[in-house]
Amino acid sequence: MRKLSLIAPDWWDYTTLDDDIIQAAARLTPEKMLKLSRPGFKIGFYDTFEEFYLAEALEYIHAWRQSTDDNPVGICGPIGPTEQLPLVAQIVNALDRNIRSAHFWGMDEWHLDGREVPASHPLSFEKADRELCFERIRKELRMPDSHLHFPKADTREYRKSWESVRCAIMQGGQGDVKHWAFNDPLPRMGKYKAAPPSSAEYRKLATRVVDLHPLTIAQNARTSGGGNIALVPTEAISVGPVETWKAEKVSIWHAGKHDNPFGQRLTTFMISQRIVDTSVPMSLLADHPNVQFNFFRGGIGTCEVEMH
Repeated sequence: MRKLSLIAPDWWDYTTLDDDIIQAAARLTPEKMLKLSRPGFKIGFYDTFEEFYLAEALEYIHAWRQSTDDNPVGICGPIGPTEQLPLVAQIVNALDRNIRSAHFWGMDEWHLDGREVPASHPLSFEKADRELCFERIRKELRMPDSHLHFPKADTREYRKSWESVRCAIMQGGQGDVKHWAFNDPLPRMGKYKAAPPSSAEYRKLATRVVDLHPLTIAQNARTSGGGNIALVPTEAISVGPVETWKAEKVSIWHAGKHDNPFGQRLTTFMISQRIVDTSVPMSLLADHPNVQFNFFRGGIGTCEVEMH
């Protein structure tokens, strides 16, 4: 029987890991992190936010420039971070880049009262994508609405879109619970009472409605709702590992605004050492053939004790 979570005893999460893993991750300096690159896992640092978010925005451009009417190509992108989105629109407009054949997948969306939240909801991810990016691209350049794929409670159409369009890149951030999208650890119940699901079981999960770990709810209240936990839904719709493994590259952006110094080190260490444990969902990316972690150097911080 593995130890109980220190955060939420009815859930799996990174606090149930062996202490040796946690201590090894906490000892990592930025210089040691950079040296953990290996074939299939690349680590890059950016010294300024301007460089960081511009590089993230350019991944959209690099993906979309590959797209043609006969061979459409898309990118899957997150809300969190969002600072790259206006830059994407600005670059497309400045270059007069026709992206009408290109596609975009939103990673996730909130689920409330049995359905996805409408785009009018203040926390809607679709609303953020449209307002911060796509509605800013000149109409004659941007893709039609049918090329924008946002997850719904009925996931069938969204999942089908992954079968006919090549995904060059899946971007993501990393949450406090070490997820990408809303691929959270699972509750500690039923057959997963004594141990979390195997990586093979977790890899079978496709886009679906998920219950959110308490840490995820608290994080989104902090980052998007001024700390008002009552504002945040407890369910979401999340792109799954099934779709993630259809992406040619997974690119994770660590600005230091979502997960903390320890969390950034933990997943870097686990992926570099191929330590896969579904209590840390991001660690599954150790088995993906092309993953890149991108860090804002000023957000990496330290795990040293400092009282405030």
